[in-house]
Amino acid sequence: MKRPTPILNGLNLVVRDMDATIAFYRQLGLDIPDANIWCTDSGVHHVEVSTPDGLDLDFDSEPLATQYDAGWIPDTAARAIMSFSVATRDEVDERFAEMTAAGYAGQQPPYDAFWGARYAIVEDPDGNHVGLMSPVDPARKSAPPSV
Repeated sequence: MKRPTPILNGLNLVVRDMDATIAFYRQLGLDIPDANIWCTDSGVHHVEVSTPDGLDLDFDSEPLATQYDAGWIPDTAARAIMSFSVATRDEVDERFAEMTAAGYAGQQPPYDAFWGARYAIVEDPDGNHVGLMSPVDPARKSAPPSV
């Protein structure tokens, strides 16, 4: 009997500056209620974000990460690209402009990607790349680049 395919239902990022991370993702448009922010006397250590599609996005401080991941070594962890779907091609451009105007680094200006979506990448405060992607338009697909 074949086992079911694992389903991505959560993404956890360990961050250096929790306040800057919260500000970035709120600016991006995510709803982060204060009730989802866990603090101790030493500061914010965990933030839970539920997305409309059911993905749990969590942010943890480096001190907290060392408590649940014995192998965590600050500044040596692999980076990831998170992608957020937006409703329209124009919204990719608008959100990229808003984020860069707010001072966040733009890593990939909006463009029509070969897979048929409008796509851009901004950088969060920890250097993680955050993709902004429109729905795919089959009429805009092209051959992939030669790599």
